[in-house]
Amino acid sequence: MTWERQITIKSPQELEIMRIAGQINAEALQAAHDIARPGVSTADLNAAAEEVLKKYGVYSPFLNYPGPYPYPASTTISVNEELVHGIPNPRRKLREGDIVSVDCGTVYEGFVADSAITFPIGEVSPQVQKLLEVTEAVLYVGIEKLVAGNRVGDVSAAIQQYVESHGLHVTREYTGHGVGRQMHEGPQVPNYGSPGRGMLLRVGMTIALEPMVLIGSPATRVLEDQWTVVSRNGLPTAHFEHTVAITENGPRILTLLKDGSKPGRNGKNQV
Repeated sequence: MTWERQITIKSPQELEIMRIAGQINAEALQAAHDIARPGVSTADLNAAAEEVLKKYGVYSPFLNYPGPYPYPASTTISVNEELVHGIPNPRRKLREGDIVSVDCGTVYEGFVADSAITFPIGEVSPQVQKLLEVTEAVLYVGIEKLVAGNRVGDVSAAIQQYVESHGLHVTREYTGHGVGRQMHEGPQVPNYGSPGRGMLLRVGMTIALEPMVLIGSPATRVLEDQWTVVSRNGLPTAHFEHTVAITENGPRILTLLKDGSKPGRNGKNQV
């Protein structure tokens, strides 16, 4: 994907707009989650999310996003070994034991919210359950470091250390990023790094933080569709993401549901 490198500082009023965008985005993720079961297609999940966007008269910045060819959907739906950028497909039916990552963006009054969840379809193995739990937990480990005065490397290092302490791996090729009027702004926030390095974090920055975690190896490859990224070893992967504002009172998650809970698992906070 191409990147907009500009860093924008948001006013309190702009953060309120982004919070509304985030609520809508969370609701779209929740809608996709709630219909997911064996026999449902990944295109069905995309359609459920799109219905929410249509209800609010908004759209996803994913649709027609430039790349090898314009991205053809409002969400990315990635199953099992697919790490990110999976294209929704009516022929791809979910099965018992799959894990599904749903990533969506919302543009509301010119501002973007971006978030993702990964969840199981029925029962999964202990190894896969651990993958899900570690990836979700490390998102909040990273969010705790999104504090004015820290540096990007403090966030990146905390994510890497937590994941690797559990015997798993973070992706090297794909990163979190600033978000605002553009879906991809600066700073770029890798899921690995060194404390005290990188850009200084300031009040008013908004970051889409997105740990992507793999089993056995961090190596990935891109499928022939030129979008879908998979683990090179074919093992399952997981991806969680929130858009977060850096405020004078610490990090503020903008992509929660209206009641303050997070999407997925019936919206209940699991961490």
